[in-house]
Amino acid sequence: MPTRSQTYRVHVSGAFACFTRPELKTERVSYEVMTPSAARGVLDAVLWRPAIHWLIERIHVLSPIRFVSFKRNEVASKASARGEHARYFADEDREQRNSLVLRDVAYVVEASFALTQRAGPDDNMRKFEEMFERRLAKGQCFHMPYLGCREFAAQVEPAPSSWVVDPSLAGRRDLGLVLHDLRFKDDGSGAATPFFFNAVMVDGRIDVPEVPSCSTAL
Repeated sequence: MPTRSQTYRVHVSGAFACFTRPELKTERVSYEVMTPSAARGVLDAVLWRPAIHWLIERIHVLSPIRFVSFKRNEVASKASARGEHARYFADEDREQRNSLVLRDVAYVVEASFALTQRAGPDDNMRKFEEMFERRLAKGQCFHMPYLGCREFAAQVEPAPSSWVVDPSLAGRRDLGLVLHDLRFKDDGSGAATPFFFNAVMVDGRIDVPEVPSCSTAL
């Protein structure tokens, strides 16, 4: 029985994207490219099941890397995780913050999925492959896929057999430490360990290592 699905190629695009750099807390500043965790989030939006976990293998950047800056209204407080419903007035808690985001983005994500320990006796690889292929072809999703922030909707469709990379992305480009993914503890605390990797883009292609063996936990 296979332990990993076939590799899928998915085309992801949108007008804006913000893959927020975690070291910058006050203002939102995006990485130059889509992060593997954001790519996994897009695929989870199409097909999420407790029995499978998406593994990002490569990210192809198709469009030139362009930034745009604007201000957005945000609130300073977070919603209570305990579900408390105290009276809340957004006007009294609003803050205006700068955002440096990407514009007119397009990617091809190469990914496969593996069965998790939560897979049942009736779960098998081909079953989930057929579900994903059907949902991707029909444009179905569990929730609207987005590019880093929920207000930046993503268009998701099967990737073409070939694609053109913008000439500005030719050659090698060191992107530095990029967030790979988060690993949450199983104790119910909600605590997570972030994993990073040294991302290198060659002619628009980024090879993504597996977590955690090839990454650095900070």
